[in-house]
Amino acid sequence: MKKSYKIEVDCANCANKMEAAANDTEGVKSAVINFMALKMNVEFEEGYDPKTVMKEILKKCRKIEPDCEIDF
Repeated sequence: MKKSYKIEVDCANCANKMEAAANDTEGVKSAVINFMALKMNVEFEEGYDPKTVMKEILKKCRKIEPDCEIDF
């Protein structure tokens, strides 16, 4: 399953770090952040709940940029 999310991130370097953290999250097949469009596209592995996985991604992203927001 693929989903697209609006993400608030302040700098391209942080977006790259967040993308790497998202890709290192259990249940994520692939994650790509488009910094210019402020979008995160995530493909989930089968059998995982997207909302649960996104909560984990948000936790990891907030360690990189504390005021990060992801609309899910």
